[in-house]
Amino acid sequence: MDRIDHGTMMYKAVKLGLVDPARSVQVGIRTDNPDTMGFEIIDARAVHEAGPAAAARSIREVLGDNPVYVTFDIDALDPAFAPGTGTPVWGGLSSAQVAIILRDIAGIDMIGGDVVEVSPPFDTTGATAIAAAHVAVELICLWGWARRRG
Repeated sequence: MDRIDHGTMMYKAVKLGLVDPARSVQVGIRTDNPDTMGFEIIDARAVHEAGPAAAARSIREVLGDNPVYVTFDIDALDPAFAPGTGTPVWGGLSSAQVAIILRDIAGIDMIGGDVVEVSPPFDTTGATAIAAAHVAVELICLWGWARRRG
């Protein structure tokens, strides 16, 4: 596979040994991929059914005390909350669910993070940028929380 894009990034990262799927979690997925490559998947339906607090507990269990890089793909949110992305798929997480998950994983050893997939041309109301800004603030808080231990 020679192409590099949003659909191949994690595949390439695993194949290059940059990401350990056994210590990684993907949350909010709504498309089927039979080859999970060993990633723990908590799809959107599981979050809707078990709740965001249960998702956060599962995330913490997989991550343990390992150093963590958190990448947040804005299209984990339902397009009702973040329409400005290149791959809007209905049935996603709500902003409230994401806030609970991010706040409930406080204490992970976050060493870095980002928010990706915001597409300003598709964000006609600015709702996606607002959601992404809130996620970014939560990520900064997670990073700061990890630093206060030292």
